[in-house]
Amino acid sequence: MIVRIDGGRLWDAESGQLRETSVAFDDVTGEIVALGRGLSAEKVIELRGEAVFPGFIDMHVHLRDPGLTAKESLETGVQAAAAGGFTQVACMPNTKPPIDSPKLVADIVERAKAIGKTEVHPIACITQGQAGDELADFEALRAAGAVGFSDDGRGVQHGGRMREAFLRLKELGVPAIIHAEDETISGKGVLHPNAARRLGLLGIPIEAEAAMIARDVLLAEQTGAHLHVCHVSTEPSVAVIRWAKARGIRVTAEVTPHHLLLSETAIKRDDANWKVNPPLQSERDREACLEGFLDGTLDIIATDHAPHTPAEKAQSMATAPFGMVGLETAFGLLYTYLVLPGTVPLKRIIEGMTSRPARLFGLAGGSIRPGARADFAIVDLHAERTIDPALFYTKGRNTPFLDWRIAGVIKSTIRRGQVIYEAGEERLS
Repeated sequence: MIVRIDGGRLWDAESGQLRETSVAFDDVTGEIVALGRGLSAEKVIELRGEAVFPGFIDMHVHLRDPGLTAKESLETGVQAAAAGGFTQVACMPNTKPPIDSPKLVADIVERAKAIGKTEVHPIACITQGQAGDELADFEALRAAGAVGFSDDGRGVQHGGRMREAFLRLKELGVPAIIHAEDETISGKGVLHPNAARRLGLLGIPIEAEAAMIARDVLLAEQTGAHLHVCHVSTEPSVAVIRWAKARGIRVTAEVTPHHLLLSETAIKRDDANWKVNPPLQSERDREACLEGFLDGTLDIIATDHAPHTPAEKAQSMATAPFGMVGLETAFGLLYTYLVLPGTVPLKRIIEGMTSRPARLFGLAGGSIRPGARADFAIVDLHAERTIDPALFYTKGRNTPFLDWRIAGVIKSTIRRGQVIYEAGEERLS
């Protein structure tokens, strides 16, 4: 059946503007068939001036399934993603057991399909069990549906092993996705050194991140592999990546909303909702990440959505797990605090959440044009809400953005021509 969306303002990627026109799509094939006025259709979705963006894509989320479903389940994770306007997400492998077998990869893909919400692309382990030693079976994992490889949550500490991984991944044509942390430098630290001193806790030296990036940049140069750097957070890291790109090394990188919006100066007390890895850094680092995102050194936005139970986050920062949730707040925070003040153009935010991740990881979607996937995030840019974790679809309540006021409310999300989220819908579980 041909469905037409009327009364909305469609995103035009070329101009970076929203324009009043209609879009028609086939809800069977899941493809866009036409843009313009006077399009014939068997069903019409009437909007009232909402923005129609390509469905958002998040290449870094933690769905905690299998094995850690007290924090999140596949059902709650994909519903939270859909509620955030995301039509595709990539899930990290630090589950229990870790995603290091083709069976686990295929199971996640199939279960997500059965749920019928956001599409899930598993990222599999670089090393078996994330132990940092024996390399995983990349070929079999790729065949099962893995879109990349990472030991996220930990960096691969053994440089020789990482070099072997790069050589094999180059042949497969898929990225090595790194959590950049030299654990011999970071040790048992939990916060940026300044915040750690204020609270009497152990700090994580900022060079722990850039040192690992520098090592893997050189390995990527020598092997020709694609290196993708997760959640960049420091000025030296941005500088290393900028140097690598200028040198022609195949390096891409992501930055999170929290590292663009927050610095360690905001941490006033021992509250583990502010504990994340890499930590919130200095204001200088935050500004460097913002500049790096603006000039394209940092390619894409990724939430690093990391839900934990309330009991875990009720602990001191010294012992609580790292991580913040982000799927349901990402667009609103970026739009309200970066776009509306004129700090970042809307065009840069949208491409960083749609076309760039699609292109970098070889995914369908990310654009609104005839023949593209009918993936849409429909957003009321004039509506506002207060961030209230009690209203989240994710099981996680761990956010430092409690009570922040945001504009840009997701009204509905469409994937492959099917509505996968409508504002106010009931929780799956």
